[in-house]
Amino acid sequence: MGQKQIVLSPLDILILLKVISLGKQEWLQVDLAKALGISQSEVSKSLNRLKKSWLLAPNASIVVMRENVLEFLCYGIKYIFPQLPGSIVRGMPTAHSAPILRSEILSNENYVWPYARGQVRGQSITPLYPTAPKASIEDRKLYELLALIDAIRIGNAREKELSHKKLRSRIIHGEYHN
Repeated sequence: MGQKQIVLSPLDILILLKVISLGKQEWLQVDLAKALGISQSEVSKSLNRLKKSWLLAPNASIVVMRENVLEFLCYGIKYIFPQLPGSIVRGMPTAHSAPILRSEILSNENYVWPYARGQVRGQSITPLYPTAPKASIEDRKLYELLALIDAIRIGNAREKELSHKKLRSRIIHGEYHN
């Protein structure tokens, strides 16, 4: 009849961000699976969806299509994975409460991913994927990318603009380049 519709999942975005955070470091699918607390088959399926979506080059090994990724994260993610702040919980800071934005955006409100080992109380933000907080503890770059995306998902115009700039510097021009 026709081709099956490709639908990205939050896991796909987590895997994409992990690949970006690794920069030039070599990795195997099993490494991604272990770092993200998922199965290797999930990684494989996700990489295929990312290629079909042109966020990874479709005919190469693993080449991040950086401009496509930046456009998607800055302008599409808030519509595909919308988020509204929830109840006050203990957790891991995200969005403007995370270290990447905290010094530039002053706010009395904290946003956190619910996380038992978290040290900050704030309004709960559902992470893109349940294993994101734990994976972020092990990978500062991944944490920064996820927090910037959360600022886009829930932030005001200033927070979104600052997040766009920081994503551009990291994904297109910066140290996260592979």
